[in-house]
Amino acid sequence: MALPRNSLSLGLPRMHKEQNEGRDFLPSFVRKAASWFDSIVLEENYGSLLGFQEKEYQSPKVTFSSWRQCFSQDVVLVLRYPDDAELSEMKEGACLISMIHFPTRPGRVAFLKQKGIYAISLDCLTDDSGKRLVENLKAVGWNGLETAFKVLEQTYPDFHSRTDRPFNVTILGAGAVGAHAVQAAVHFGNTEFREKLNAEGIPGVLVTVLDREAAGHSATLEGVLKKTDILVDATSRRDPSKPVVANASLAHLPDHAVILDLSVDPYETAEGKPKSVKGIEGIPQGNLDKYIFKPDDPDFNMLPPEVDSRIRRTTVSCYSWPGIKPKECMELYGKQILPIIRTLAQAGGYIGIDTSSTFFHRALGRARLSQW
Repeated sequence: MALPRNSLSLGLPRMHKEQNEGRDFLPSFVRKAASWFDSIVLEENYGSLLGFQEKEYQSPKVTFSSWRQCFSQDVVLVLRYPDDAELSEMKEGACLISMIHFPTRPGRVAFLKQKGIYAISLDCLTDDSGKRLVENLKAVGWNGLETAFKVLEQTYPDFHSRTDRPFNVTILGAGAVGAHAVQAAVHFGNTEFREKLNAEGIPGVLVTVLDREAAGHSATLEGVLKKTDILVDATSRRDPSKPVVANASLAHLPDHAVILDLSVDPYETAEGKPKSVKGIEGIPQGNLDKYIFKPDDPDFNMLPPEVDSRIRRTTVSCYSWPGIKPKECMELYGKQILPIIRTLAQAGGYIGIDTSSTFFHRALGRARLSQW
């Protein structure tokens, strides 16, 4: 077994999966990380999409270089899981810290082990009671509802003249994301927008929350959907191969209704059968470059053939709702991740993690690749 390292370098590459992916760590984060790592390599133009210049990151320990150099450091920290070509630049025994999703991505687990790369999954970091330490579920709910109401305002001609009854938001799922969605919905996704509408005499928002069982009761679902202005998927399903709301049921929605996808479960098929589908059947998967889909959008036609998408409504979907506001997102993630990388650095790296030690050592131990 390798020994903990006496010195550690940190690589911070950018993410290039979408043009509008700007979630780089802030200069304040890098300055604090420089207290614990011997050197930090940032990819060229790091932070530029957030409006930062290189000089704002500069310190004696910080240099800018290529993405290859970033991935060749002892520890590599990047929010989104890199592709295989990027990971191939990592040296054996180096440590990747990223949103890896060990439980649902067995292929990633196998690849990292085959390459001899240590890894810590940010989404698996939990406290002793199982609560995630790195998450931004509030931004999922609020950014998603803010976007949905903005789209509804643009596509619903009666939006500002609707003074006779409240808007109806139906939320599927009552977990953590659903709870934030309820709070966001009653504020129209934005407190300033809510105040503006209140001044216009708009009588607020009526929120209905359905669990999986209620959504599965056809008569109940039909009655609710007929009155729904925004339909939100915030579910967490035991069986992701089956939708919560079948595509045919969407015919009960008013034509002006907007579907909001907060769960952003992917479409995956195996041997011609659905392995994973969205909770609301027949809606596209969005990203930071494109997250609004009108009913005539060609992306509906690009869904897997096993997925019924004949009934269509305007849909908003983004794999990362916090990324819609990247600076706010990375300010929060930075605060959550700093004690994690401090503990890792002070331990001398992955091998130095001691699960019988402090709170963050135990959290790191639960999030290690070796647990899978």
